[in-house]
Amino acid sequence: MGRRMTLVREWFGRAKAGEGHERQTIELVVKSALAATIAWFVANDLMAAESPAFAPFSAIVIMQVTVYQSLLQALRYVAAVCVGVALQAALGFALGPGVGTFALVALVALAIGQWRRLGAQRTQVATAAFFAFSMFVTGSGPTERLTQLGQIILLVLVGCAIGVLVNVVVLPPMRYRGAEHGVRSLAAALRGLIDDMGPAVRDGDLNEDDTSDLRRRAARLRPVNDQARASLETARESRYLNPWRLLSRHRGRSSFTGYEQLLEALQRITYQVGSLTRCLDQNATEITRGDDGGFLRAYADLLDHLSRIMGVLAGLDEDRLSDQADELCAAVEEAERARSRLAEAGEHDAVPLDDPARPYGVLLVEATRLTEEFRHTSEVLNAEVSPRPAH
Repeated sequence: MGRRMTLVREWFGRAKAGEGHERQTIELVVKSALAATIAWFVANDLMAAESPAFAPFSAIVIMQVTVYQSLLQALRYVAAVCVGVALQAALGFALGPGVGTFALVALVALAIGQWRRLGAQRTQVATAAFFAFSMFVTGSGPTERLTQLGQIILLVLVGCAIGVLVNVVVLPPMRYRGAEHGVRSLAAALRGLIDDMGPAVRDGDLNEDDTSDLRRRAARLRPVNDQARASLETARESRYLNPWRLLSRHRGRSSFTGYEQLLEALQRITYQVGSLTRCLDQNATEITRGDDGGFLRAYADLLDHLSRIMGVLAGLDEDRLSDQADELCAAVEEAERARSRLAEAGEHDAVPLDDPARPYGVLLVEATRLTEEFRHTSEVLNAEVSPRPAH
């Protein structure tokens, strides 16, 4: 129980601290509840609809993280509902309200629901057709049945309109910081992994349990990478069809190319760190018993410098990008000097770097790749903060 409470507090702490998945989840819950309540009031109290639940259900279905996605899902949802209701009306009036008609409606609706252009709303074709059929059966005549079917579409339109309006007006989804948050999250995860590698490498004390754990942690970075990519895409989408961007201090931003390049660089670094953990795991016994203390200490020093680089990226702040770009450049230069000292230590200790059967050459190659990738990362960040020519 105590562990669960700790996880809950940490979750809400992350939601309070930044513009990440946790914050987005809370905002979506609050806005969805508000939109559903307003839609219910309009449908039940103002319109006196016979089935008012269609409106709040529709408002919730189309509520998304960005205005663009809300509008897109609203259009797809309305299209799916209209198709489902029209299908039921055509077959119902032609064949009557029997079970055979229902079977045919189900068959055709589910077939139409395979149309990929409707995206996540494909299943709503059958759902709308089934609800429409239930209302059709309870209707006392053609006029009443047509009225009820038309009311379904009207309530769906009301719910979608309210959902989109609430999404635009209440806590408007401007996710410019989402791209920044994605970079920070991935960099922080990488920094934690590198920090834990350093002491074991420095002491030459690599037991297989610890190296296996490092390797598993490196493999678990892929979901973090995917989430960072999703945050970037959400930030990009937040600009589309959003009137609030005209009032935002970020209104001059035309793209997220810099952040995208940073994430691509961090993705490559993730693979390289994963390769490094595999090398350590596969050769833990040999490295531990080897007479190469100077080389390993130099390698640990390099890891310390790489951790400092990750610390800069983990604290990325758009308001301080210029200073952080300078800080990152200085940290990369220190890492490159540490890499040179690593190569010198290998030569001084006569470490078998050229022996493919030994791990040291692989370790040196990974060190070189990492420092080169961090140099590229520094150049990307500097390009992001450099003044752009006027058009």
